[in-house]
Amino acid sequence: MLKIQEMMQIALMTAIMGILGLIPPIFFTFTPVPITLQTAGLLLAGGLLKPKQAWMSLLLFLLIVAAGAPLLSGGRGGMGVFFGPSGGFLLAYPIAAFVISWWLNRLKKMTALRLFAVYAVCSIGILYICGVPFQAMMMHIEVKQAALLSMIYVPGDLIKAGICSVFTVKIIQAMSYRKREIHKGGRAI
Repeated sequence: MLKIQEMMQIALMTAIMGILGLIPPIFFTFTPVPITLQTAGLLLAGGLLKPKQAWMSLLLFLLIVAAGAPLLSGGRGGMGVFFGPSGGFLLAYPIAAFVISWWLNRLKKMTALRLFAVYAVCSIGILYICGVPFQAMMMHIEVKQAALLSMIYVPGDLIKAGICSVFTVKIIQAMSYRKREIHKGGRAI
């Protein structure tokens, strides 16, 4: 059974994913899969939530999208988005968030550099392993060709991993400071 605080955290990360969808995507002429900032939301969910919560947050987001809410970048929504070239990437979101959170929970010390490594491996590794073959199937091209097309996204994914790793460390530091103040009996501002 989830606690109220856990449900609120899941809802908050789901809302952040939706908000990031309001930022217009960048399309290239040679591939139908756009560059979006929503993978940053995925990284933050994995970095800030427990594994089960991270998975549930991204699953909830995808269910809302499947129900027709236009929350994907560019105002896309509905079941059809899961049967397009980016469907495999989308379906991998909950898995990647879960693995990121699971991996980070096993780190003894969390630094921005370690976070960056986990974010880069998971966002590029898991999303591409699931997304590239699906993209190839939907575009009726070979997996090798889809993988080459996807290389254009790697620099952006690395930048998002770097920015999100710094944000995650700062958010965790701020949250732990607030917890210390509450436990010491200090007033919350």
